[in-house]
Amino acid sequence: MNPNPSPEVTVETLLVLRKENDAVQLITERLRVKEMGPADHIRTKHEVKAFVESGDANLAESLLKSATERRTVDQLVAKTVSQQQSQRM
Repeated sequence: MNPNPSPEVTVETLLVLRKENDAVQLITERLRVKEMGPADHIRTKHEVKAFVESGDANLAESLLKSATERRTVDQLVAKTVSQQQSQRM
């Protein structure tokens, strides 16, 4: 795992990355979908694929927003579960 946080992903970054051969993989790595729960991971990958096919900047913006929200919620849930488990012990 990379010890340095990935640089901030922007709409412009997504628009450039969508032109690459393995755009879906590159974008999902940048959005750190592996830090999401399984359902959110899959949902985000579908959104990335739709963006790559369309190239719509508005879709890219909503993708960034939803991916950030999903990752944040999943991290908060994991933290809460961890705290509850440690309190039970």
